Amino acid sequence: MSGYRYGAYEDGPDPLAPPYDIRSALDAMGDSVLEGTGPGDALRELLRRGLPGDRDAQGRRGLDDLLRQVRERRRALRDRGRLDGTLEQARALLDTAIGQERAELFPDPSDEARLREAELDTLPDDTAQAIRRLSDYGWRSDAARATFEQLKDLLRRDVLDAQFQGMRDALADPDPRAMERVKDMMAALNAMLDADARGEHTQDDFDAFMREYGDLFPDRPRDLEELVDALARRAAAMDRLMASLSPEQREELAGLMAQAMENAGLAMEMTRLGDALRTRRPDLGWGVPERMTGDDPLGVGDATTALAELADLAELEAALSQDYPGARLDDIDEEAVRRALGRRAVDDLAELRRIEAELERQGYLQRKGGTLHLTPKAVRRLGETALRRVFAHLDGGRRGDHDRRDAGQAGELTGSSREWRFGDEQPLDVVRTLQNGIRRGGAPVRLSVEDFEVLETERRTAAAVCLLVDLSYSMVLRGTWGAAKQTALALHSLVTGKYPQDAIQIIGFSNYARELHPTEMAGLDWDMVQGTNLHHALLIAGRHLDRHPDFEPIVLVVTDGEPTAHLRPDGRSLFDYPPSHDTLVLTLAEIDKMTRRGATLNVFMLADDRRLVSFVEEVARRNGGRVFAPEDGRLGEYVVSDFLRMRRGRR
Repeated sequence: MSGYRYGAYEDGPDPLAPPYDIRSALDAMGDSVLEGTGPGDALRELLRRGLPGDRDAQGRRGLDDLLRQVRERRRALRDRGRLDGTLEQARALLDTAIGQERAELFPDPSDEARLREAELDTLPDDTAQAIRRLSDYGWRSDAARATFEQLKDLLRRDVLDAQFQGMRDALADPDPRAMERVKDMMAALNAMLDADARGEHTQDDFDAFMREYGDLFPDRPRDLEELVDALARRAAAMDRLMASLSPEQREELAGLMAQAMENAGLAMEMTRLGDALRTRRPDLGWGVPERMTGDDPLGVGDATTALAELADLAELEAALSQDYPGARLDDIDEEAVRRALGRRAVDDLAELRRIEAELERQGYLQRKGGTLHLTPKAVRRLGETALRRVFAHLDGGRRGDHDRRDAGQAGELTGSSREWRFGDEQPLDVVRTLQNGIRRGGAPVRLSVEDFEVLETERRTAAAVCLLVDLSYSMVLRGTWGAAKQTALALHSLVTGKYPQDAIQIIGFSNYARELHPTEMAGLDWDMVQGTNLHHALLIAGRHLDRHPDFEPIVLVVTDGEPTAHLRPDGRSLFDYPPSHDTLVLTLAEIDKMTRRGATLNVFMLADDRRLVSFVEEVARRNGGRVFAPEDGRLGEYVVSDFLRMRRGRR
């Protein structure tokens, strides 16, 4: 026999794993859709809000929570300190060195001592120029000489740390060869950038560079582009630091930095590097000032780090805001999220991305021309959700009837059965079928065609259902548009699920009327036009009833205003307010036609305007239908309950 070995499946995702549970996200998104929001806006609202947790699953924060954290982090960074810390430290060390030198010269009565004191008295106020003048000064005080060397070392390390994060620690080694190694690194880096500009750089060149100087780059970039990006961001942050200082401070600090690089022998290499970085990344906001509000002085390196992080947070804030055309979650830099907010935020972002992807992958959303649309699968679920909400508010006695599932589509069960005949659609009577097989052949049971029996049903009369929904702008102004959309989806779900033999048509009307298909209803928006053209809606509904002459006609109208428009003989809509005589005459004529068809027309009135009340009372008088004035939030209950009442009366 062949041997078999079992182990973990490694060739991609587990094919037997259950599908990702997207139901809670779809229901949350559906809440917004059922309130009248479009699918694209509903998805954005879901991603912004996140998903609350429950007993079985941990909630996920939305973009708004992540955005709030980023803004708090930016405020904390701005409060961290002042940008002129290096200037303050340099002045303090310079004053200390000069004071120590004067203390050494004061007891000496010689002319040389007085000349040295005079030289110290004539030092310029500008710290950079004073340091330049003292670079060749022969210090008498050993303590002053040590302090001045400490000042130069501070400037050298701070300026290099401003360009190369972490360089300050690397230069803590007093060995003079450490600075020589930095010079070699700068020369190699500039040579590598020049080679890349000529198209001659390779990954092997970069790997060799990192083997030699990788300890100077704590972030361990993987390639030249990552290194350039990190260096350019710090260089741009340094440029913003200079722009944030006063002109006097800017000039003084620039002089200090130039003096430090000149003393270190790095002035030319730093200039080459700065020019190369600005050329490669001109998009980093060079020279844009930043406001810092803290009290503690920051050195150049620390200030540059703070400004670089502020720039990263500004980019992250823009990406999390998602308020620009074509915004996608893929635009958000996951590494930037990790640096700013930690691992949990990365997990939350990954979950939001998966929700967005799974809604499309599992067939609930699809993009057409860059716009999101709900699929029929999603609309069916939204309709079921709307229907569940309606039934949740109905009384318990009715709920049992609403939730019942009939077996088969032929009609109501009578309790008896008969022999199966070819073409029968009635449900199979399993018990009687098995009994017939046992009586005929015993055990084991072997069924033949003559053993099968079906349950007898009483054929139900099919209904032609028309729901006419007002789409005019006034529905939005009164806050009834979301309820009307939910009602349409709930009724459609009820008819197609429990009464599949019925023919339902949903018609929306404003200045014109049109048939609304299920996928269109969920993403439907109100019409910002003038006119309530019930005349046109009744014409379309009449054609639907005429196509089903043997069906029981049911017509339901949801509106918040009397008719103010009608179709002219040329097919164009004519609006007039108050309603013209022709509008009322033509609309009532269509209502009379509905009456002659045997259709009872029930009106659900969403406003109590005097004109509307007068009109619907006339409709009820002519047609014999009923008028409802649903309470706030209960339109769906009224419409569905009325449909079921009429439907039960016509079996």
